[in-house]
Amino acid sequence: MGKDIEVGATEYTTKDYQDPPPAPLIDPEELTKWSFYRAIIAEFIATLLFLYITVLTVIGYKSQSAADECGGVGILGIAWAFGGMIFVLVYCTAGISGGHINPAVTFGLFLARKVSLVRAVMYIVAQCLGAICGCALVKAFQKSYYVKHGGGANGLADGYSNGTGLAAEIIGTFVLVYTVFSATDPKRNARDSHVPVLAPLPIGFAVFMVHLATIPITGTGINPARSFGAAVIYGKDKAWDDQWIFWAGPFIGAAIAAFYHQYILRAGAVNA
Repeated sequence: MGKDIEVGATEYTTKDYQDPPPAPLIDPEELTKWSFYRAIIAEFIATLLFLYITVLTVIGYKSQSAADECGGVGILGIAWAFGGMIFVLVYCTAGISGGHINPAVTFGLFLARKVSLVRAVMYIVAQCLGAICGCALVKAFQKSYYVKHGGGANGLADGYSNGTGLAAEIIGTFVLVYTVFSATDPKRNARDSHVPVLAPLPIGFAVFMVHLATIPITGTGINPARSFGAAVIYGKDKAWDDQWIFWAGPFIGAAIAAFYHQYILRAGAVNA
């Protein structure tokens, strides 16, 4: 059996965890399995529910605060809605699809060879379609408020440059994807088994904290499907002006997080 040592260790220790094998780039066999299509459906439904609840919360807050500056749930409530829904939905779907609910998360896991290219592409398509349907439900139920209050679409706030918005999305997504890697790391699960870690909890908290920090800047994307679905259903030019930021930023942040976790943090163990 292979052994490894940690940086600073004085002796070899038996490897007490098992890394899953890298996912193949293209795996035709998974196309024949029901579990593959079940996972795609789970990603679609989870993203639909995510956008429905969160965009409805945003629209409700804006409509209430328009009449009363102290009305509505406030930025704190919006952040809780996003973080709380991620916690719930990751908990519900982790055993079926992995609970990505975000193209940036899927992209980061693909770069780390956790999912195949075919699965990554199908997940992203399902997430985007789910986001569109979720926003469409909000518009169907509250069309007047939806149009009046911007449809929950992301956009760069006045006074901030494109560079600032892009940096906010990169850093915010890095925090999220880094948390995903850390919370689901098989090494952590084995070495820290005495500390009960429920992976959806830190992931949900990461989303919550990032929203608190970046809502005033970009409205917080860190999820290209969330930004894309809202822009498609809102349909106004303003929703598309900064759309590139909400794709480039999250994908760059996810790539950096994947590299940092896989090739820097996990490189601390040297195979003997």
